[in-house]
Amino acid sequence: MTTRRELLCDTVISVLAAEGGRGLTHRAVDRAAGVPEGTTKNYFPSRESLLQAAAGRMTQSHGEAVARLAATTPADISPAEVAELYPALLRRAVAEDPTQLLAMVELYLEAVRRPGVREALGRMVVSNAEAGAALHRAAGLPSSARDAGLLDAYFLGVAVSLLALPADAVRSVGLDDPYALGLGLFRAAVPSGRRGPSGGCGGPRGTGSDGGVIGPAGPAQAAG
Repeated sequence: MTTRRELLCDTVISVLAAEGGRGLTHRAVDRAAGVPEGTTKNYFPSRESLLQAAAGRMTQSHGEAVARLAATTPADISPAEVAELYPALLRRAVAEDPTQLLAMVELYLEAVRRPGVREALGRMVVSNAEAGAALHRAAGLPSSARDAGLLDAYFLGVAVSLLALPADAVRSVGLDDPYALGLGLFRAAVPSGRRGPSGGCGGPRGTGSDGGVIGPAGPAQAAG
């Protein structure tokens, strides 16, 4: 059951994504959450504490999503199956529900000038990278948090470009094939590991978008 604090944190993320940093106020969160005016300020007295709460909630949600994924991941998952998660995540983050991605971008901007937000964002990024590396290693890939973190950074840049650029610009710079992009990002950042029976990396078994919890917007992608 979602607690009042979790409800407010989720609402902070939604308001941040919808209205941007300038639109994030205690009153805006109260209205969006449907709680009496002043409720949000009782939990999070300052604007910076709102931003830190958003980062903390995204980290928590990502951890819970990874735990669910780990519980259903077959022991013999292949590198190709792990790679297939990233096109699904890219599609979901950009075309289906960009809330978490947009909130993430706003947190990055706020973190430039707010040390407290920077620390909270740093914890989230490291946690996400460690979780991603653990999934990669489950498939026999010699991945580290550095590799997964680089993948997350690549992913964030591509996803933001897909959200922000007009279609003609997306085509002109070669970003118009999200499936190939997702696979390409994975292969560029993650070291290759064990090979499949045919000498390749194995074949996908349709893991699908449920696996789309690893990456910069991962927490929210799976939390919904």
